[in-house]
Amino acid sequence: MEILDYAFMQRALIAALIVGVTAPAIGIYLVQRRQALMGDGIGHVALTGVGLGFLLNTSPVWVATAVAIAGSVVMELIRWYGKTRGDLALAMLFYGGMAGGVMLMNLSDAGSNANLGTYLFGSITTVSPQDMTTIYVLAALVLAITIGLRRQLFAVCQDEEFARVTGLPVRLLNLLVAVTAAVTVTVAMRVVGLLLVSALMVIPVAAAQQISRSFAVTFAVAVAIGVAVTLTGTATSYYVDVPSGATIVLFAIGLFVIFTALAAPLAKKRARAAAEGPEGCTLEVPGGRTAADDVSVAG
Repeated sequence: MEILDYAFMQRALIAALIVGVTAPAIGIYLVQRRQALMGDGIGHVALTGVGLGFLLNTSPVWVATAVAIAGSVVMELIRWYGKTRGDLALAMLFYGGMAGGVMLMNLSDAGSNANLGTYLFGSITTVSPQDMTTIYVLAALVLAITIGLRRQLFAVCQDEEFARVTGLPVRLLNLLVAVTAAVTVTVAMRVVGLLLVSALMVIPVAAAQQISRSFAVTFAVAVAIGVAVTLTGTATSYYVDVPSGATIVLFAIGLFVIFTALAAPLAKKRARAAAEGPEGCTLEVPGGRTAADDVSVAG
């Protein structure tokens, strides 16, 4: 295939594959916690790290990772202690992160609007060998946590009170989910961009939930969808010359629409199977009473 003849496209496809796996892997826990937009907020904060990386003339990805992790910790602290003004504090954190990133990018000598655009909306063809090393390390960390601690994370995301009663360190695990989401954002920002990364965390999971009821199947289907849309979107962006991030997200939305359309007939089929029983048997209504059914009491 022509697309595989170029080293930059080989790196692009590998990066897309990794992001297609890692984004839904952590996204499923965010959806369970009803924090679907958390990735979007972390992306805003991570932009400050990108600008700081350019200002310090160092790796923007690693600096963005550090800043995103710090931001995710602050978000969790606000969630724990914010009470009534928590949403206002989060809004200032998100908008401040975006504004800080734009300002630092413009203050740096190496920064430019073109560089800003590649991190905001993704530019998968510009992924360098150094970026690939970073992606490998961070993705391995994300998968080790999301798969290795899946039972504990699921318990905490599903019911915090029950998890606390069973002795799980709820706050530590919540913090771990937030930090893992922050790492995933920086892994995916060169592929789909900081403004679109949350979509790749959430949409594959939402699509998988349309046809699945178990956590394990939803996890597997969401990852499969993530891999399919990232690889297809990357190949399409090469042949059609369109932005990779937007293409990937639109493909994900298209699959969500298809899975939603399939959900209704599947639900009817499940309901019919449940009503008929495991062997397709139906319940028979007993006939009227006979004389043998009468009970008499001896005197």
